[in-house]
Amino acid sequence: MEGIVIKNTGSWYQVKTDTGQLVECKIKGNFRLKGIRSTNPIAVGDRVAININKEGQAMIHEIKDRKNYIVRRASNLSKHSHILAANVDQAYLIITLKAPATTTNFIDRFLASAEAYRIPVEILINKADALDVEEKEYADALIHLYESIGYKCHLISAKTGEGLEQLRQEIKGKVTLLSGHSGVGKSTLINALIPGLSLRTGDISAYHQQGMHTTTFSEMFETPEGGYIIDTPGIRGFGTVDFKKEEVSHFFPEIFQISESCRFNNCLHINEPGCAVLEALENHFISESRYNSYLSIMEDEQEEKYR
Repeated sequence: MEGIVIKNTGSWYQVKTDTGQLVECKIKGNFRLKGIRSTNPIAVGDRVAININKEGQAMIHEIKDRKNYIVRRASNLSKHSHILAANVDQAYLIITLKAPATTTNFIDRFLASAEAYRIPVEILINKADALDVEEKEYADALIHLYESIGYKCHLISAKTGEGLEQLRQEIKGKVTLLSGHSGVGKSTLINALIPGLSLRTGDISAYHQQGMHTTTFSEMFETPEGGYIIDTPGIRGFGTVDFKKEEVSHFFPEIFQISESCRFNNCLHINEPGCAVLEALENHFISESRYNSYLSIMEDEQEEKYR
């Protein structure tokens, strides 16, 4: 029997079989012995094969080949990764400018990881209804920055419905991953896109101005348009995994494009002579915030700089 993992609670996996049956499964221990340095060798979105043992317990015994997946560094186990989801068609990174604020460093780390795993990303700036004039100008600046690089951006309000009709068209027939900090409105957005779902939504911590977790595990929901939305727990920091220093620039499209003009083909764009990237930075063809994010990822191996 085969199916797709639609929910992961850490110890149990809910699998929707190809016949539409929902089956609670456990994982056979040998998955942890296959060299997968991950806290969760099976992820939501995985296609799996299951069987039922003599005790009547359903067990996942095989993971089918993945089209793709996206990982981040596990927060408490820096040598391990955490797979956010597998077999996704696109990802939406939901950000907010306040309550909680999303840094460009966090945005860039998510985008770089998505580039590494070949997952198309769009940025959703949520809570548009709560922006004052100055914040709206900052939102416009972010949109200009990221769209100039090639990332489509949407200014939306999950609360009022602003901008959601276009998203409904984009998620038709696709598996879409939603990610972002706790409190940016993922659950509110999913409730708006899937009427009747009624996911619990959280409040913002007045002390830290950060969201409080309402999603504690990843889960996949079918949309009325015939696709799926994958909801993931809120992320505070996005640590990259197994990025080689000479490859980091490949995951910043504008840096990679300009790097072809560097004097040395192994240029790391830090202090090398004849570096076209540093020249472009000085002439404002590369954003200072993006370059600082690039440097931050280059330093990941030295210490945890990704929070």
